[in-house]
Amino acid sequence: MAVPETRFTKAGDLSIAYQVVGDGDVDVILVPQWLSNIEQYWEHPAAAYFLRRIAAFSRLIMFDKRGTGLSDPAPGTQTLEERMDDVLAVMDAAGSERAVLLGPSEGGPMAALFAATYPERCVSLILYGACARWLQAPDYPQGRPPELVKAGGQIWIDGWGSGKSLAVLAPSLARDGNFRQWWGKFERHSVRPGMVGPIFETINQIDVRAVLPAIRLPALIVHRRGDRLVDVANGRYLAANIPGARYVELDGEDHIYFAGDQDALLDEIEEFVTGSRGMHDPDHILATVMFTDIVRSTEHAARLGDRRWHDLMADHDQLMARQIAVYRGRTIRSTGDGVFAAFDGPARAIRCALAAVQAAHALDVDIRAGLHTGECQLAGNDLAGVTVHIGARIADLAEPSQVLVSGTVRDLVVGSNIAFQYRGVESLQGVPGEWRLFTVNGADRRNGSQTLGRDGAGGG
Repeated sequence: MAVPETRFTKAGDLSIAYQVVGDGDVDVILVPQWLSNIEQYWEHPAAAYFLRRIAAFSRLIMFDKRGTGLSDPAPGTQTLEERMDDVLAVMDAAGSERAVLLGPSEGGPMAALFAATYPERCVSLILYGACARWLQAPDYPQGRPPELVKAGGQIWIDGWGSGKSLAVLAPSLARDGNFRQWWGKFERHSVRPGMVGPIFETINQIDVRAVLPAIRLPALIVHRRGDRLVDVANGRYLAANIPGARYVELDGEDHIYFAGDQDALLDEIEEFVTGSRGMHDPDHILATVMFTDIVRSTEHAARLGDRRWHDLMADHDQLMARQIAVYRGRTIRSTGDGVFAAFDGPARAIRCALAAVQAAHALDVDIRAGLHTGECQLAGNDLAGVTVHIGARIADLAEPSQVLVSGTVRDLVVGSNIAFQYRGVESLQGVPGEWRLFTVNGADRRNGSQTLGRDGAGGG
């Protein structure tokens, strides 16, 4: 599915950017939160995966609200009523008579207000990670305490464009260097820094509780139980006050809808929109997976103390992100004291592992790495399948400052002048069969042959 063309339509005097992707029988319009840039979404696999899955069973209409992303800047902050005009303008431009409204986070209150105001333009309503009111009140204990909102907002403003907000928005990805870098860019391309404070002030005034009983459309409310930004009690309130709403709670702490277990959320959305859950065979790719970890990390943490260990891990994560980027890899996720990364070529993966092992010495730690090449299942930004398990098990067997690879990896880089030493045949926990393993010499042997004790046949 190609990246859609960005188009513009007028809402009053302002130009509103929008995209249409997919050709399903049902229109789904994504009512964005205050952070939005319809072109930046497609630059990260996790966000693109979410959008493409929706577009696979619908005609997805996306837009940037006035004052955000690619749409025209707007004077001051905008009311929900004014922003409803953006939805109407985009629906008209896209030729959509009626649509399912999907409102995540701060887009939820506007979607709810639109559904109550223009029911003739709506098929149904889906709210994810949303709330009826942002701030806590005597009659709304579900809201966030004002002092916490003020302090958190200032931290966000001070760190604008850095990705620091992921600690709350997407804790599962907060230490993923590639995602953090992309998210910082997404923030910068969504809203100008000087507008962040005024937008927060406007969000703090949102209260659509009185609107909820007037929504007479099929409604689905989905919330993650551990959502760190919008407490799950807000989702329960929405479901209890929208007549006939269906409510689903999912596991997870991530507020961002394309973080965490996307498929669980997408399955609920698809079933609600189409009446059934589609069969989604995961896409598969051939990849070389690399797992690394810091040797004796628990001992290091105890010796250094929490603060110094935290600083060391920050330096480690930056080091690994740099090396992975240099060798055209992709960080899949942090493993706590290491990383899980994937590469489109085994030689680059090996050289990345070697470089990381050497660079880690500057931090006064040893890391070890395990590599395997095979078919992986794509699930958003994540990879899954037996190849991933094999890579992790090989890393568990590596010695300090050692790069240990499967026979598959070694066989695929013949002619690369990378030198190996045969380690032997090992059984890997939870993986059938026996596997030939090889250690990689500490540097490329540009003018020599591979060093092998003996060459086992068959196996991995």
